[in-house]
Amino acid sequence: MRIDIYTDGACSGNPGKGGLGILMQVKEKNYSKQFSQGFALTTNNRMELLAVITALEQITSTGHEVHIHTDSKYVSDAINQKWLQGWVKRAFKNVKNPDLWKRLLPLLEKHKPNFHWIKGHAGHKENEICDRLAVQAAANQNLERDMYFEQMQGQGLF
Repeated sequence: MRIDIYTDGACSGNPGKGGLGILMQVKEKNYSKQFSQGFALTTNNRMELLAVITALEQITSTGHEVHIHTDSKYVSDAINQKWLQGWVKRAFKNVKNPDLWKRLLPLLEKHKPNFHWIKGHAGHKENEICDRLAVQAAANQNLERDMYFEQMQGQGLF
């Protein structure tokens, strides 16, 4: 079964209020589901990365053909250009968002997704849906806290 995942992250200010938006589709089963989540203080890159993680965590079984479509060069290049492998070898020294990259690693092993970069804000229907979801999530009143980011920022590391 092929699972297509579209993701986007948004931030009002950087750092600032952030949100993520996800659209998951299985066309052969006529399945489509949307997810979003908002955070009180975070960064755009964290939202882009957390969107991918959150989507992969929704997949409960293995053996599927998983395709992730993101407008984040930060995320797609880290995988496709094999930056992540180098970061692992260096124990994430001087790498931002190590908590999220470490959370992503087992999901990459489990689902072996293919990453596709798509140009954002270019009329791509699914990307526009994810962007809307992310922006709306960031504008919510009841936002979650990105505790890792807040801790690191408090220590002057962000």
